[in-house]
Amino acid sequence: MNNASPMLATDDIEVAGVTRTFAVDARSVFALRDVSLLCGAGSFTALIGPSGCGKSTLLRIIAGLERPDAGTARIGGATPAQKCRTGALGVAFQDAALLPWRTVRQNIALPLQVLKRNSADTHALIDGLIRLVGLQGFEEARPAQLSGGMRQRVAIARTLVTDPSVLLLDEPFGALDQILRRSMNIELQRIWMEKRPTTILVTHGIDEAVFLADRVAVMQRNPGRIAQVIEIPFARPRQVELFSAPEFHRLADGIATCLYAGTNQ
Repeated sequence: MNNASPMLATDDIEVAGVTRTFAVDARSVFALRDVSLLCGAGSFTALIGPSGCGKSTLLRIIAGLERPDAGTARIGGATPAQKCRTGALGVAFQDAALLPWRTVRQNIALPLQVLKRNSADTHALIDGLIRLVGLQGFEEARPAQLSGGMRQRVAIARTLVTDPSVLLLDEPFGALDQILRRSMNIELQRIWMEKRPTTILVTHGIDEAVFLADRVAVMQRNPGRIAQVIEIPFARPRQVELFSAPEFHRLADGIATCLYAGTNQ
């Protein structure tokens, strides 16, 4: 059940038969082998799995940062490169990668400048995103003046500035402490519910995956593959109390069982 507002127009993601190998000590190692995944328009999917199972490689292929050896990744029927050129693809990593000499406002504006999209509405757009991520009063601050959580808020606002139809997040809160990470989970849910981009989140956190996602794709390694896709039944908006609910823990325990089944391979 989902009580969120109706979806905005957005794109689906289709991964079909993707295989990716890397050369290690003169031999080929499968990072991914024959991986297929369909993410409906406006959905939120979490990818979880042990280190080395290919989560980040899969996300980078969807983002167009790597090419598969076989198979395809399509976003709304187009290639990732085509979507990148229109600003329809937003990507955020664990490292916020803000430019230290730029203010919060200037860092958020960077993708618009790259795409040459500056307009009379740019100032208002950036002000709106600053309000959305809760950084009012820090518009002129530089990254060194911000906490880790605040820098990640800037990075998320920067990914949203081109109004992307797809949001790809690779461990965006991995470097944060548990208390701040949970707070950022709640904030990300709020932002996603307002914008509704088709979202894929790579995470090592089972609780984070269950709290944020519509479904969790559990990956295993040797070779990297999707072992199971688990639907998340909780209505939105999800409140912080859900983390303590027995049904939340039962679902998280089931995902952990599937996850750990592949860690000894």
